[in-house]
Amino acid sequence: MASGKFTLNRLLVLAAVGFGVFFWLSEEAPSPVAPPAPAITAGSSVPDQPGYALNPRNSWPPRAGEAGTGLAPDRFALNYFVVLDGSGSMSETECSEGKRKIEVARTALASFADSVPDQANLGLAVFDGRGLSERLALGAGNRDAFRQAVAAVKVNASTPLRSAMELAYDRLLEQGRRQLGYGEYHLVVVTDGHASKGEDPTPAVNRILAESPVVVHTIGFCIGERHSLNQPGRTYYRSANNPEALRQGLETELAEAPDFSVTQFSD
Repeated sequence: MASGKFTLNRLLVLAAVGFGVFFWLSEEAPSPVAPPAPAITAGSSVPDQPGYALNPRNSWPPRAGEAGTGLAPDRFALNYFVVLDGSGSMSETECSEGKRKIEVARTALASFADSVPDQANLGLAVFDGRGLSERLALGAGNRDAFRQAVAAVKVNASTPLRSAMELAYDRLLEQGRRQLGYGEYHLVVVTDGHASKGEDPTPAVNRILAESPVVVHTIGFCIGERHSLNQPGRTYYRSANNPEALRQGLETELAEAPDFSVTQFSD
């Protein structure tokens, strides 16, 4: 009789331990369900095949090799990380109605910042006369700081698009770990030129699309459709040939971003 009771107790303990391990794994390493496919509208390049972001079996981000920076207060936050081209050609006035292209971009991005939902995270990286660097970390309630960082851009130098894309993705990857993979992740590039030698962004884009749910948006300002970031069926690309088209392009990227809600998480 005592032996039977001992066996029953062991089974209860093992069941409790098993449930605890399952709960920990579910809490620490969820497999987020990506948002549904965005609406198809004229003028946009829309993925025609279910990529990483649309496959619920995929799990992102991978666990870091060392302790992270802690969990985000809002695991379901939207994230927009902007890469702004501050290369020398942005001082030109082509397609800008007599204004320098960087001035037009500043105005358009200020409007973009106002349109991003208040609770969403917004970040910025720039390559200009001061080199390539993150100018504003992803965060909410930082719209004034975003506009100030854009206003401080000093146009000059080359167009390191690949390095800029890699920097932006690293920041979104870090945020993904803080949010346990939940939420939305958008990389928005505003550029007026082709990549410098050795800076073709294609390998970076291929990596992003292959291993993550990050959505890549590009506004090609005054460079038409022929650009390495214009990959029909894989990335979102809009050509802007005047200030209004640039502003509308940024607004449209916000409007057509995939909708997401916690109700999409189901077995």
